[in-house]
Amino acid sequence: MSITRRTARRSVRILGVASASAALALGVAGNALACNISEFSAEAKCDGTKGVITVTDVDASGTSAVVSVFLENNGADAKKIGEQEVQGSREGVTITFDEDWAPNAVYRVHVTAGKKVDADISPNLTTPSTACKTEDTPPAPATPPASQTPSAPAETQTPTPSASETTTAPAETASNAPSPAAGDSNLAETGANSNTGLIAGIAAALVVVGGGAVFFGMRRRGASSNR
Repeated sequence: MSITRRTARRSVRILGVASASAALALGVAGNALACNISEFSAEAKCDGTKGVITVTDVDASGTSAVVSVFLENNGADAKKIGEQEVQGSREGVTITFDEDWAPNAVYRVHVTAGKKVDADISPNLTTPSTACKTEDTPPAPATPPASQTPSAPAETQTPTPSASETTTAPAETASNAPSPAAGDSNLAETGANSNTGLIAGIAAALVVVGGGAVFFGMRRRGASSNR
């Protein structure tokens, strides 16, 4: 009977120790998997010619967290850069904030993860002393001094044709026909040098003949009537 009681007590002790060990192990594991501000880190980088701020979450529990970034000025928030949600992993999850930061600028990064985390990443993020490389811009063309400014082109002078190139009207060509004398010119206009005299004589003779014919005709008619 006594042996049985001892065995039972030992069994109880063993179970108690095992339970305590299990509880301790679970507590340690729970603490290890709990989201912690130490699992977040921030860094200022360059993405090409632009500046960015990255925040990495290595929380293995995968707890969802909200990350906010603020630009600091003399220990106070000057501007809120942005806010993003992140769910970390053992390998790490990184989120990026576009911010063309200036050299030696200070940023405050705040993390909120439910009731587990509500704190800033410590210390605050300070950007590098050298800004991101800017694109090379071509130099502006030099402006020529006033003395070298080209003047307006001189007016083009129209060449004056020489005397030999001047076109003159051709002189009137003398007619080869003989010019009539002054007296002949008047006679031609009045018809004195034509056959006017001959025509006038023939006309007079015809008038006389006609008159004679009329006379004889009237005479015959009178004689006929007297009979």
